[in-house]
Amino acid sequence: MVRPRYLKKGDKVAIVATAKRLNENEIDGAIREIESWGLEVICGPNLYAVYHQFAGTDEQRASDLQWAIDHEEISAVIFARGGYGTARIIDSIDWEIFQSNPKWLCGFSDLTVLHSHVNQHLKIETLHSTIPIFFKDGMANAGSESLRKTLFGLNETMIWDAHLLNRTGTADGEIVGGNLSVLYSIMSTPSQMDFNGKILFLEDLTENLYHIDRMIRQLKRSGALSDLKGLVVGQFTEMVDNSTPFGKSAEEIIFEAVSEWTYPLAFDAPIGHVVENISAIHGANAELKVLEDKILIRYM
Repeated sequence: MVRPRYLKKGDKVAIVATAKRLNENEIDGAIREIESWGLEVICGPNLYAVYHQFAGTDEQRASDLQWAIDHEEISAVIFARGGYGTARIIDSIDWEIFQSNPKWLCGFSDLTVLHSHVNQHLKIETLHSTIPIFFKDGMANAGSESLRKTLFGLNETMIWDAHLLNRTGTADGEIVGGNLSVLYSIMSTPSQMDFNGKILFLEDLTENLYHIDRMIRQLKRSGALSDLKGLVVGQFTEMVDNSTPFGKSAEEIIFEAVSEWTYPLAFDAPIGHVVENISAIHGANAELKVLEDKILIRYM
């Protein structure tokens, strides 16, 4: 895997939107925060474009992404927000210039499409990280601080407390993953990753519990979960149940689905739709340690 160069003060970063629309000036506070890191922010020409629920038409959003990844002076691309829409444009992007001049692509949720596609076809590391909509007030939080540190090469070991459903053990391998709903939606497409021999992480937001079961069972039945080095379960936030309860939490659903395997299993990782969304270098080699009292992910 190729790692883009880390940033230094004075570098230029682009902010573009490939999915849900923004309100005018909605992320001005986040832009100021990024500028306080010593970076110059250049906004995509169509950042505040509107087309129904999207940040502009497919053509506008694709044009901004193409502009950002091709721009020779831009050292990182930070995606403004998630939602839905990146899968509609991913196949229209030309990656030739980006492959010869890789730069950090930073975001999560709907941007899982992009992380997966780049991993599968280009073998370039990307950054599963918070997005400006999560610090739009301009106040630094754990997620934005993690994004800053990672962009500048100050990679830290990710540590969190143990969970009752954890399965202890140690593994090393390439760490990949993202939003479960998006990974499910791109199966059998050119953007699907190969999970075999890798450490997989998952997160999701506002899904019905029965749909969590449906998606994780699909991954299981496809063979995607059988040859993992380890599984890291992040935040499954604001899950929805029916009037007749499903009977299990999202964590219990996943635990049950992978119970036949013995690889390390860690729950409650600080990854997902929370302000404490800690950056993960997607595609990097990492060591996962699931201990009795804590979990560690360290880049190798």
